[in-house]
Amino acid sequence: MFRKIVIILLLVQISHAALAQKRKKEKAEDPDSTGVVMDRFMPSTLPILLFDDTEKKEKQKKEKKKIKKNIFFGERTKKGRIKQSFRDQTQTQQFHYTYTNKTVDPYIRDIYWFDKKDNVIRTKDFDPSRGYLLHGPYSRSMEETVLEEGNFYFGTKHGIWLSFDNRSVLLDKLHYSEGWPKDSRVSYYNKANNQIEQLTPIEYELKEGNFYHFYEDGQIAVSGEYHYGEKVGLWTEYWNNKSKVIRKREVQYQETPFTKNFRPYIRAEWDKDGNLIYRNEIRAGN
Repeated sequence: MFRKIVIILLLVQISHAALAQKRKKEKAEDPDSTGVVMDRFMPSTLPILLFDDTEKKEKQKKEKKKIKKNIFFGERTKKGRIKQSFRDQTQTQQFHYTYTNKTVDPYIRDIYWFDKKDNVIRTKDFDPSRGYLLHGPYSRSMEETVLEEGNFYFGTKHGIWLSFDNRSVLLDKLHYSEGWPKDSRVSYYNKANNQIEQLTPIEYELKEGNFYHFYEDGQIAVSGEYHYGEKVGLWTEYWNNKSKVIRKREVQYQETPFTKNFRPYIRAEWDKDGNLIYRNEIRAGN
């Protein structure tokens, strides 16, 4: 009898342990199980806005006096070239890249890097083990006609970027400062102290890129993306927590701009401690 009781108790313990392990696994696999997110949006990593290039221009003037091969913005680079065929025409991308793995500003949407393993240029998910950040002059041409040209600065578009049609007629001329469109709108709580309130990226007079709103202490309040002036993807609101970044609410917008009959909806909500309090199960199951 005693032996049976011991066996039953052991089975109960094993069952409880297995159930706990299962719940732990389910929690780990559930992206909504906690509203706490990585700390890349903490106040110590505010956007690096360098729209005033006066000091940099002076530095470039001095560097021009000492012309060195394949050195751009004071960084030694290597040349790269990618050729691809499209409908009996050859597209060529000529670029420079650096072995320096500079920490990329997490607020920049497009980080350009050369994936050496696949021999392609990517704009997302930079992986130092696979490739290198673009740095220096870049051009894209179809046969002998240049379609796009500009400069990169550690993976971000920098300076003047030009685009042309197949008859070499200028289509666009855009200005960037380390990945930020020069026409971006920035509002401040206190400009002297660089206390940013909102950052709205603008290209072609339309909202284009990552949008950010901050609390007065620098903590991220809202983040989302515009494409052709339309809100797209997930827009996230955050609690004003001093020690952690905790999601408050996620609103799902259309994945591509101008999607007909799409109505934005709240995807999930969390309390101030990061506990899930609401999830749109119907939408989540689709």
